[in-house]
Amino acid sequence: MTKYKIVIPARHDSSRLPGKLLLPLAGKPVIAHVCEQALAADADEVIVATDHQQIAEAVSGLGVRTMLTDPGHGSGTERIFEVAGRCGWDDDVIVVNWQGDEPLLTPALVNHLAHSLDTHPDAAVATLAAPMTEEEVFNPHAVKVVLDQGGYAMYFSRAPIPWDRDGFAQQPANIHLQHYLRHIGVYAYRAGVLKRYVSWPKAPVEEIEALEQLRLLWHGERIYVVTVAKAPEAGVDTLEDLKRVEKCLAESEPDG
Repeated sequence: MTKYKIVIPARHDSSRLPGKLLLPLAGKPVIAHVCEQALAADADEVIVATDHQQIAEAVSGLGVRTMLTDPGHGSGTERIFEVAGRCGWDDDVIVVNWQGDEPLLTPALVNHLAHSLDTHPDAAVATLAAPMTEEEVFNPHAVKVVLDQGGYAMYFSRAPIPWDRDGFAQQPANIHLQHYLRHIGVYAYRAGVLKRYVSWPKAPVEEIEALEQLRLLWHGERIYVVTVAKAPEAGVDTLEDLKRVEKCLAESEPDG
């Protein structure tokens, strides 16, 4: 069994839905559901890294460790870097970033991601991808990833990559979906890469695409991509998402 840590970055003031991690979902805060799912994984430790006392209080008694972290962090990656430093983790420790608004991410998938990084020692990071729908190919909110023959990321983009020169020239466009993978923003890191990441300025392509993982590729780090048959259900960004997730949770409950 792969040894690894889970850190749950839990920022209070989301731009789209402030305070969403404390909103009630099936009788408990969103963040509590995430903690319960994370605790069901095989991680050695689950840490909630938050900038808000109320979030820390909401998860007290659940069996997770909490850390109040710098409210000035610009990303969950920076928040995890602070945790790794304060915990004194060695550079080879594997850390999974489980976002605080992802209550439907499964422990099995996270275990698989951590194991995949552990078994690819030349990778600093592992992440996920899944087949893409035709509607997503030209949607800039659906991030695409192109892989090399070994399953490592060549590039991430909001644009449709690879560009099917002949297929897209047809009217209507002939879209060959087998060429397209959608990136799923769940990451496993080796702790050492976090130190390097936060020391680097933003890469030009990162700023153009607004994709922070491009900073890693720009500086020559390798990202192994685990391709899964189906993307996990999306998390909570809006009130509509909250209703959708609550319905998913109700449907997954065993019949009484």
